[in-house]
Amino acid sequence: MKILKTCDKGHKFYKSSDCPTCPICEAERKPKDGFLSLLSAPARRALENNNIATLEELANHSEKEILSFHGLGKSSIPILKNAMKEQGLSFIGAEG
Repeated sequence: MKILKTCDKGHKFYKSSDCPTCPICEAERKPKDGFLSLLSAPARRALENNNIATLEELANHSEKEILSFHGLGKSSIPILKNAMKEQGLSFIGAEG
């Protein structure tokens, strides 16, 4: 069952889960460019919640560590790897 919710900004939205995230607010705060703009909202929040806002900060972590973040799944890894590769970076312990 979907429940009508209202966020702190007054946006009204329906959710079937207890997730409090407003999809309207999330769309408004999605970056226009950069590697974070390529990710889904949950994956982006997972990195932000772990203080990762740049590719350099991302390169200070292993792939396994990144995958342990709530909201970040295997489908985000190729996106992150490609973005890092373009900058000459890779995950800790990555070969190549």
